[in-house]
Amino acid sequence: MKSVVFEDSLFEECYFEDITSSNTFFKNCTFISTVFYNTDLFEYKFIESRVLNSTFLHNKEGCQLDFSDDNNAYMIYFVSFLGTLAVLPGNIVSALLMDKIGRLHMLGGRRGFPPLSLF
Repeated sequence: MKSVVFEDSLFEECYFEDITSSNTFFKNCTFISTVFYNTDLFEYKFIESRVLNSTFLHNKEGCQLDFSDDNNAYMIYFVSFLGTLAVLPGNIVSALLMDKIGRLHMLGGRRGFPPLSLF
């Protein structure tokens, strides 16, 4: 479930299994005899909700990935930009070598010998 908000809802004898939620909240909801198995629905996602005779089994632990932030697109481009900067010194050295020894010698991997003729 991604970015779902349940408001004033009643969940009676429901079974939530393997739920991974991102920016999902329950506002003023009532849960009666509901089982939550292997979910990441933690206490802060139940806003002013009542949980009666319900069970939470094997909650997901650790840091769950959350793609709800808009900054993720920025981070993808930023990491790509850093990767481009990382290869810049090699590109500069390659351009200087090509200018000094010639592109055909550099492609052939031979220095001081005439390039091979293809024809």
